[in-house]
Amino acid sequence: MSGITEILSSLEKEHRLRHIPEIPESGIIDLSSNDYLSLGSRCEEFREEFLDRFSDTAFSSSASRLLSLKQKHHNALEEYLESLYGKPALLFNSGYHANVGCIGALTLPSTLFVCDKLIHASIVDGLRISGSEFKRFPHNDILKLRKIIEKESSRYERIVIVVESIYSMDGDIAPLNEVVALKKEYPEILLYVDEAHAFGVRGPKGLGVAEELDLINDIDILIGTFGKAAASAGAFTVCSSEIKSLLINCARPFIFSTALPPVNIAWSMLMTEKIVNMSDARLRLAAISKEFSDRLEEISGKPTGSSSQIIPYLTGNAEKALDIAAKMRERGIIALPIRRPTVPPGGERIRFSLGADMNIKQLNPVFEILKEIKI
Repeated sequence: MSGITEILSSLEKEHRLRHIPEIPESGIIDLSSNDYLSLGSRCEEFREEFLDRFSDTAFSSSASRLLSLKQKHHNALEEYLESLYGKPALLFNSGYHANVGCIGALTLPSTLFVCDKLIHASIVDGLRISGSEFKRFPHNDILKLRKIIEKESSRYERIVIVVESIYSMDGDIAPLNEVVALKKEYPEILLYVDEAHAFGVRGPKGLGVAEELDLINDIDILIGTFGKAAASAGAFTVCSSEIKSLLINCARPFIFSTALPPVNIAWSMLMTEKIVNMSDARLRLAAISKEFSDRLEEISGKPTGSSSQIIPYLTGNAEKALDIAAKMRERGIIALPIRRPTVPPGGERIRFSLGADMNIKQLNPVFEILKEIKI
């Protein structure tokens, strides 16, 4: 076991040894969760409505989607998503499952994936597990993306461009209009957009940045999750009927995983119905996120780079990030440090995730602490 001990010792020396957080005491302000619409903290409000509508819902699906007989709610949620997006939808057990499964299924002969350098680890894992051919372009750099496409387009039958709409660590947004314009120049391009951190938060109905920019029909594979703004669990992809059939037959996490329990799917249905009508909450979230970001910029003297509810405060090293997180915990605020390998060396940070029901007054201790430990 000496090898394991050495690894753990090395991580500890580098201030990168992770622990599962303890359950916080009451009165804590949580700035580390992805409960962007504050639905997760309001679940009790919907308990009676949920039990009235779904009182007979099973607590286990007992098999994968290809075998289970308990799929009434799965089918209903997919149909509801299709009515919202105007395209077929397919449920997955998590965002990780969705990305690994979709990337694997799309790894066909003569296919090249061209991915933003900051894509989520689940997409990277999907590429590596599937043995995909892929290239990465500098974050949000359309010129570099174009150069790769120009160079490689004649060598492949299809090229899959992979981006996130809102990036999970930086909170900035992909230039989707420019990516779509580039896609339209090359018929062999498919566009894959992970909207995990945008579903519920952006767009008139909360369907994401693609809805906000009226680009849903230009995106071939759109990934959304229920575990963030929707206060549930699971994920989905929106795509063509042909790609949906491909995923059902070739996405290994879909084929070989027990389906999520119907009770979970029913809750996701209720939460998604709520999200569609939460435009006021989206406006509140946008307003407090802008104000919070502006305050951080005043303290640091540097732009946060964020255009969303995810706002980074760069510390430059893990020890400083841990120190800030500890001082915030003492003041009743949970804001966890982000370290390697989640971010590159020098990119260590505190990552703040805001919720729609927060107000700037209750967040004043954050600014006080950062002023005290100004970097």
